[in-house]
Amino acid sequence: MTGNTQNDQQYEQQPNRHRRDKSVQRRRVLIGGGTVALAGGLAAAGFASADTSTTTSTTTVTTDASASATSGVCTLTAEVTEGPYSLDGALIREDIREEKEGVEVQYTFTVVDQDNDCAPLADALVELWHCDALGEYSGFVGKNGHTEDDDGTFLRGGVLTDSNGEASIVSIWPGHYVSRAVHVHMRVHTDVTLADGTYTGGTLVHTGQLFFDADLNEEVQATSPYADNTTAETSLGDDTIYDDGGAASGLLTLTALGSAVSDGYTATLTVGVSTS
Repeated sequence: MTGNTQNDQQYEQQPNRHRRDKSVQRRRVLIGGGTVALAGGLAAAGFASADTSTTTSTTTVTTDASASATSGVCTLTAEVTEGPYSLDGALIREDIREEKEGVEVQYTFTVVDQDNDCAPLADALVELWHCDALGEYSGFVGKNGHTEDDDGTFLRGGVLTDSNGEASIVSIWPGHYVSRAVHVHMRVHTDVTLADGTYTGGTLVHTGQLFFDADLNEEVQATSPYADNTTAETSLGDDTIYDDGGAASGLLTLTALGSAVSDGYTATLTVGVSTS
């Protein structure tokens, strides 16, 4: 933790919603990294906690299971708060960048259903939102001390999963803001109705946050335009939400798209939800 309580209160409209209350028992979901396992019986297989291993920015940052042939898929984990910067009615779109500059991230999520032997979950809406390179959220610009245009939609949106349970979204690597490590917010909905480029209704089956390898994040934050953000950055190890659980806690598997940081990354994660 950063210990900067005054800054937390100044920046976050509802700071208590943005922190994980470890004293409260939550509905638990399944979440893992790497490839999806379709075989039945995973929920009874003795789920292993995930460890992380990092090489260089030009290779893959992987998540390995310590004692499971399923590579951490369907490892039980707690959901986390959505935070104070969510907005209703996300746009349905694969590319959520609009005109925002930053290191490209190509996300691919595989959503599986715990209640159906971790089979792929089709037609589920995977929704993301996060801050820009200067730590500002659309709809809340100025909370991190920067003045810029705010249309209330940049770096927000989602897509439906296909028949394989996969959803692909293109965005940028997030910046940072006071009191939190770099992260992305995620929600998964079922039974939504699509209309006019957005959605209505449905059932929320997962609320979580996604995190990035600390070493790679340090490289990204040192580049432009991220380096223009001079607010204090919280490390992943000191974050109040991330609990050091690897893929089980939303840590993405990252693969470089080229030899330079500016070339961007792919980011993958398998997310298991309970639809019952």
